[in-house]
Amino acid sequence: MGRWEPGARERLVMAAVDLFTEQGYDATTVAQIAERAGVTKSTFFRYFPDKRELLVAGQETLSRLLTEGIAEAPAGVGPLGAVAAGLERASSAMGPMNREIAPRLKAAVAASTELQERDALKSVSLAAAMTSALVARGVPDPIAALAGELGVLAFKRGYVEWSDADRGAQDELAGYVLSALDELRTATASLG
Repeated sequence: MGRWEPGARERLVMAAVDLFTEQGYDATTVAQIAERAGVTKSTFFRYFPDKRELLVAGQETLSRLLTEGIAEAPAGVGPLGAVAAGLERASSAMGPMNREIAPRLKAAVAASTELQERDALKSVSLAAAMTSALVARGVPDPIAALAGELGVLAFKRGYVEWSDADRGAQDELAGYVLSALDELRTATASLG
């Protein structure tokens, strides 16, 4: 097995998503994931504590990018403008691999209650990160919390549209996410 080949983390994620889709999350073992990725079980555990964590690979990076983008947004922008800056920064980290695995990942999550729960926790964590970053900018807590939740919703909606779009397109995730945020901004204005 090529344990020292570069890209082991990415290969593990791809192998896991493929196996979860093919045979289900519960029926997939760490040994199968490692074998499909061409690494040893010990290499798997260097990157992930368990198979559940494969589906939130990159969550810490995503949270960091969101909060950095919010923190570095121009001083004059409102809460949703700061969230847009965070979403744009985080979206820039998503590339072809993310787009490629999105449909399979969606299917794997839909087929497993455990993965649905883990996905929901990921959303809560991302909203909390954005809320904290907004509060640090001086945004009052209830407004920061609402803006953070809208940011997560925009990210999820934009990601789905981007991953469902023509695979040959060279468009970036940021455009989809920012468009989704604009739609949500308009929708909230109609709430009265």
